[in-house]
Amino acid sequence: MDKLNKCGWCKGDTLYENYHDIEWGTPVKDDATLFEFLVLETFQAGLSWITILRKRENFRKAFDNFDYQKIARYKEAKIVDLLQDKGIIRNKLKIHATVTNAQAFMEIQKEYGSFSDYIWKFVDNDPIKNQVVNYKEAPANTSISDTISKNLKKRGFKFVGSTVIYAFMQATGMVNDHEISCFRYNQV
Repeated sequence: MDKLNKCGWCKGDTLYENYHDIEWGTPVKDDATLFEFLVLETFQAGLSWITILRKRENFRKAFDNFDYQKIARYKEAKIVDLLQDKGIIRNKLKIHATVTNAQAFMEIQKEYGSFSDYIWKFVDNDPIKNQVVNYKEAPANTSISDTISKNLKKRGFKFVGSTVIYAFMQATGMVNDHEISCFRYNQV
């Protein structure tokens, strides 16, 4: 895959390139994976994505493999343990938000049958395919990410601003922001 044209943002780091080549922008309809990305994007707020990607396995271990049912039941003792875990981002507000978001996530599942059914309705169950020439020109948010963000906040979610949600949409394939010259553009 090294000789294939890729989005400019991932070039030069093997971990970044593998993530780009395999995951980023691939439509995700599985609730467990959607929750994982929601957690990771929440922690990414204010940081670079590569920082989160490098700590992803640590997050997976610390947060019980992103099992939202377990996370929703975390007590203060578990949060204290997480705040001591040097392998993750030790931000008390984001850790608390993850617990709150797991609880709200399950409420959406009760209402819609799945989180996937809820979130994908915002794009009519079909990925938005943008025409990004240079990744630097891709938007940081859109009216759809604004709407999703407001709806999630109304439902009790934390750290789900429009920019976080747009990054979530990109990561989970709700929007295809691969550069049009990228080999993945037509694959996803």
